[in-house]
Formats: sequence, C-alpha cells, structure tokens
Amino acid sequence: MRIGVIQAASQKGKNELLYSCTLNAVKSPDAEIINFGVFPHEDSSITYVETALCISLLLAGGAVDFVVTGCSSGQGMMLACNSLPGVLCGYAPTPQDAFLFGRINGGNAVSLPLGLNFGWSGEINLQCTLDKLFDGPFGTGYPPVDAARKAADTAMLKQINAATKRALPEVFALYDKTLVRSALRRSIVTDYIIANGTEETVKALIRSYI
Repeated sequence: MRIGVIQAASQKGKNELLYSCTLNAVKSPDAEIINFGVFPHEDSSITYVETALCISLLLAGGAVDFVVTGCSSGQGMMLACNSLPGVLCGYAPTPQDAFLFGRINGGNAVSLPLGLNFGWSGEINLQCTLDKLFDGPFGTGYPPVDAARKAADTAMLKQINAATKRALPEVFALYDKTLVRSALRRSIVTDYIIANGTEETVKALIRSYI
C-alpha cells in the first residue's frame, strides 16, 4: 500500500508532524509513505483546492492507494477532494471518526483539522487519530454484528461515487486554468505520478500540460 501525505500551504508548519504521525501509525511492513509536502521551507501559497487537485491526480493516476491530508479546519479539504474524480475522502477530527471511517466507509483519503482546536497536546490527538485510522483493514464493517450490511452499503457508496463523477481526463480541460497550473507546478507530485502511476491516460494528460 502506497500512502501519500500532502496538506495545504496554510498548515505547512505541520507537515513533518503529519508525516511522522503517519509513519508511526502505519504498521504494515509492506506500506510505503511518501511525503509530498507542502514543506515548511517552501515559499508556496498552494490552496486547499489546488492541493485537492493534486490528490485527485495521485489517486486517479494510480500512483498512491491512500492520501492523508488536511487544512486549517479539515472541512474545506474534504469538500474539495470529494468534488474531484477518483477521491472518496472522510473528515476525521477525532480517533472515533477515523476508526469508523476506516472500518465502515473505506475511502481512499482522509482530511484532518490541522489548525482548528489544535492547541496544547494537539499532536497527541493527531497521533491517536491516525493510529485508529490504520487500526486494521479498511472496509471491514463495524460493529461486527452489522459488518456484512455495512460493507454492502460501502460498496454501493463507492459505485455511486464512481458513476456520478466523470473521469479526470474528461473534465480536466474544464477546470480553471489557474487551478490547473498551480497543481501541475507541484513537480514532486507530477514527477511521482509519471514514474509510478498505473493509469496511462492520467500520465499522458499530465505530460500534455507540462
């Protein structure tokens, strides 16, 4: 499983913490965690919407299997991600939310509040939240007595999500040009997709723009 870490520039000071907490939480020896920033030293103003487009490219391009992300409240990033192809993003401000999202909803991205209520000991809640997110396989259902029904609901949700959204190459030209330019300027993302992605149509799309 390849897991990407990326968050909006408004919370670039939390990047290393977000990355290290993800490393600590993921116990599988087969997992690879890739940090795409935004890094503290960067002079970047990439917004949560532009970051969400990077996330859509990573997931739709088959470069990563899951993304850990966030912004100041976590809400905007979640909404932006869920507006884009290939992404089913949960909002997880607490360990309970993260655990239920992982077990029940089994999406491919999670958005965390990295500013709101992130006061003294905020790093403890962040670590506990990510620990519970990766506490077992995704999409197994919860509680156990309802696991089969919950898994069926999740499968239906994913089918609806995929059917409702058009494919990324189909809609990319319709996006605001400033949004597209900003996302594609993030070469750490585009280079990784071209080198590691499995969806040739998305890789070709990126090449056509850069």
